[in-house]
Amino acid sequence: MLFGIVKFSDSVSASRDKETQMSRKMVVVGAGMVGVSVAWHLSQRGHQVTLVDRREPGRETSYGNAGIIQREAVRPYAFPRDLGTLLRVAPNRQIDIRYRPGAMMANAGTLLKYWQHSAPARYERIVPEYASLISGCLDAHAAMIAASGAEELIRRDGWLEVYRSEAELTARHAQAQADAQRFGIRFKRLDRAELAQLEPGLASGAGNDSGKGLAGAIHWLDPWTVASPGDLVAAYARSFVESGGEIVQANVDAVERTGQAWRVSLGGGAVSRQLDADGLVMALGPWTQEWMTALGLRIPLFVKRGYHMHYAQPDERALGHWVMDAEVGYLLAPMRQGVRLTTGAELERLEAPAHLDQLEAAERKARELFPLGQRLESTPWKGARPCTPDMKPVIGPVPGQDGLWLACGHGHQGFTLGPVTGKLLTQLIEGEAADIDMTPFRVDRF
Repeated sequence: MLFGIVKFSDSVSASRDKETQMSRKMVVVGAGMVGVSVAWHLSQRGHQVTLVDRREPGRETSYGNAGIIQREAVRPYAFPRDLGTLLRVAPNRQIDIRYRPGAMMANAGTLLKYWQHSAPARYERIVPEYASLISGCLDAHAAMIAASGAEELIRRDGWLEVYRSEAELTARHAQAQADAQRFGIRFKRLDRAELAQLEPGLASGAGNDSGKGLAGAIHWLDPWTVASPGDLVAAYARSFVESGGEIVQANVDAVERTGQAWRVSLGGGAVSRQLDADGLVMALGPWTQEWMTALGLRIPLFVKRGYHMHYAQPDERALGHWVMDAEVGYLLAPMRQGVRLTTGAELERLEAPAHLDQLEAAERKARELFPLGQRLESTPWKGARPCTPDMKPVIGPVPGQDGLWLACGHGHQGFTLGPVTGKLLTQLIEGEAADIDMTPFRVDRF
């Protein structure tokens, strides 16, 4: 999402009550899972909502993810701090994480804060705050799935986190047990034989033939999987329109405060118009940083890029579940478009050209685990996850800017957390007490 001129009022609100007054006309900028969900919830509460994006809903980061609504993901991804992991990652040949020196230097300060927040004591304080969001993800998606008639896209049989090493599986099992008691998540540990029975295609793959068989898996039982993530966002967007909302596909050229209203100037393509609204929600994902500087906000954001490719299912023993090769760092998902292989993270500048070596390395390892068919696309997909150094999204009002709200920085879980973010932010906009404590996600915490 590209911006031209951005102008903001420098007046400070006289009272907190004014910031949380119900606004009848709203503009939401950004039509990924988060923005669509915000717009949907606002419309359900009677607001007149216009959703703006340069592309159709769900065509950016929300399109290319692993397609899991991750109720089990109560722990955000921390920066590795143990020496063994750092030494493993340093040569920059791993599949789960790769980095570009220029991007590391450009984001050095933010990454340092990420490393600091990942210290054990700080991280353990973050986990329950993060888990409070995750805990509501299924209920929030369920309401939108029902309203949009998208049930055919959803499976409710969980997903598999497979391990090659018995020691690593046992360690993961211990953490899963602790999190189950603490956060109410459900799982089952599978041994080698149970995994082979559930997914025979894995048991017959080259990984076992080469003597590198799987030790077993954690079968996460709560999460839902989605046959086409982009189509789910599109279904939510159609439901939003059916409830009276408007979607405008255009670039945002300018944003400014005019009196008591926000004015969004649109251009590009066949659209050239101005939208005036009582409230404005910015849900731009990885593009949020482009306009924040003009506002004078110092919200440190960085991106973790990722890639995917689709492959034909084998003629026999097709993949039945979403499967993560946990010790290597990629995921296989049987989607409508074919078996989707998604890579781990790449620390790189947002708009830098694609680097396909990570995907190619993941494909080689995946073919050891499962007999992937031919590639079904000529060009791999590339996307970016918007991340904050404390691993928590930014959800709430912008101090001193009446009617301006943020919903960004969801990292790896924008697809999971979009609907619950929309519900909670709408509660704040309505001036209500939110379902959970929103203090950990406030805009000015940095």
